[in-house]
Amino acid sequence: MHVLDIATVGIYMAVILGIGFLSGKHQSRREFFVASGSMGWLVVGLSVMATLFSSNSFVFYPSAAFGNSLRIALSLFAFLLMTPVVIWVFIPVYARLNLGTAYEYLERRYHVSVRTLASGLFVLLRIGWMASATYAASLVVAEVAGVPQDTVIIILGIVAIGYTVLGGLRAVMLTDVVQFFVFAATILAAVGLILYKTEAGFGQVFHTYFDGREGLIIDFEPSLTLAYGSWAIMIGVFLEALSAFGVDQVAVQRYLSARSERTSQIGAAINLLGMWIVLPGLLMIGVALYSWYSLHPGELGAGATVAEVLENEGATVADKAMPQFVRLHFPPGLAGLFLAALIAAIMSSIDSGIHSVTTALVVDFRDRLLPSLRPNSDKAELRSIRMTLLVIGALSVGLALFVGTLGDVFAIGKKLTAAFGGPLLAIFILALFSRRSTWQGVLISVVLATVLTLILMYKTDWFSVWFWPIGFGTALLLGFILSFLFPNQPTHLTYRQVLRDHPKS
Repeated sequence: MHVLDIATVGIYMAVILGIGFLSGKHQSRREFFVASGSMGWLVVGLSVMATLFSSNSFVFYPSAAFGNSLRIALSLFAFLLMTPVVIWVFIPVYARLNLGTAYEYLERRYHVSVRTLASGLFVLLRIGWMASATYAASLVVAEVAGVPQDTVIIILGIVAIGYTVLGGLRAVMLTDVVQFFVFAATILAAVGLILYKTEAGFGQVFHTYFDGREGLIIDFEPSLTLAYGSWAIMIGVFLEALSAFGVDQVAVQRYLSARSERTSQIGAAINLLGMWIVLPGLLMIGVALYSWYSLHPGELGAGATVAEVLENEGATVADKAMPQFVRLHFPPGLAGLFLAALIAAIMSSIDSGIHSVTTALVVDFRDRLLPSLRPNSDKAELRSIRMTLLVIGALSVGLALFVGTLGDVFAIGKKLTAAFGGPLLAIFILALFSRRSTWQGVLISVVLATVLTLILMYKTDWFSVWFWPIGFGTALLLGFILSFLFPNQPTHLTYRQVLRDHPKS
């Protein structure tokens, strides 16, 4: 690494740690968990976007586009359909009920057992997601910087845990904003540099990309095994996004930190705008890299053309296309910015994950089930919360060291989140819109749906995104049917009742 690259990364890390240190003053439990409900719409929106658009995404989208999977761009339309549901359904419920976590709503609607089950699913989902996301981006950082991957994971994990312990949610959200601008600037610079090196305009780059290849944008073949099929993307990514941005505590915690319901809603719209800026940029990197390697296939491996290289080595060569270009062609300073962007993505995944998991464990489990364990003083309470966060952080970073032995990172991430996130979303949909659903029926259905999804994902070769509609649909259908086996219960806090009985303040 050039001294400019080291300096760029060093300045970025110093800024992030400085934010954590400054945010750590005058801490309280409410400040640590929800930033005292003081955050504005821009911080909320960019923080949601930077957090859930993980390091997995930063690595995956250019690789997918470089290969033959520009069809993943249909995710943009899934996000477009998801956002109004989050804005007009989920955010009003959370804001008007003044909740501590998203899962507190499920106890008030059903029963404490449903709350703890949902919160437990979230904890498992988010720890698995953190581990896979951290592993994916750290692989590229290690390759570009020439540092062992385990070292990258451990160092970045320590830094992310450190500023989160110091500054709580305020530090996490403010660093998320910085991280968004870092990787947005990196994407623009990377696209510009590749086009400059290729000496071609957008038209020529796209002509090279599509020449002689079919089915790169849409493919509505009704197949469970087709990778990145259009049906899978439109249905599966919509449900995945609705779960992530609607019922996942990572996003909900940011909505709860906002000054008002309206602030959260504007923040959700800003998140969508950020998606429509960053995702096309990452896909454009993959398209432009295909044009570059069409001229220089030898930089990737054996083969007379880039198509032959892809046919010979498949996803492996697609994954190394971007880091290879960075290593060979990025000038000093810009390579450091690229590394800072990847580091930002990794730390954004870690900090938000460990903070929200800690919140769920403290609020949904300790406070609710074991209230006698809650310390009597604010100082002791903060110390207890920070110790819990340290344990969760160490566990997540430790798991990230072993993710690579499990197989394809994208598939691992989708499967882990689908098995837990699909049924989790179904619980909320039943709670909000089914007056007849009972807590017993919902509880049984979610357990069965989760087990069934886990079995199917390891017994079949179906494309991983399909497990989202499988997990969600099974839990939703079973939850509605099984509820009829139990006595009808008084219904309160459905979506319509919340809006009627809890007017917007």
